[in-house]
Amino acid sequence: MKFVNCPNLGRRALSEFTYGGIVEHEPDFDTVTETEWTDHVFYRHSHPQDQKEWWYHRATGMWFFFQRNTLTDVISNVTIASKGALNDA
Repeated sequence: MKFVNCPNLGRRALSEFTYGGIVEHEPDFDTVTETEWTDHVFYRHSHPQDQKEWWYHRATGMWFFFQRNTLTDVISNVTIASKGALNDA
């Protein structure tokens, strides 16, 4: 079983969390071109990388940000999702 070391909840089983997607900023709707929007929606980088992701903890109803390496699947940082933390994405 895989565990997550959460600073707020302690050591928790990853099975308690649901993946919510990659944290990324959408292009400005008023100024984005059709090509830029198409690239944003349909083309993703598939190379190994550290990425910030949304994860939902079902038991508490809280959202978290995980910093996860897509090659090793190692979660290096867990923080409570907040508007201020989203700006750091």
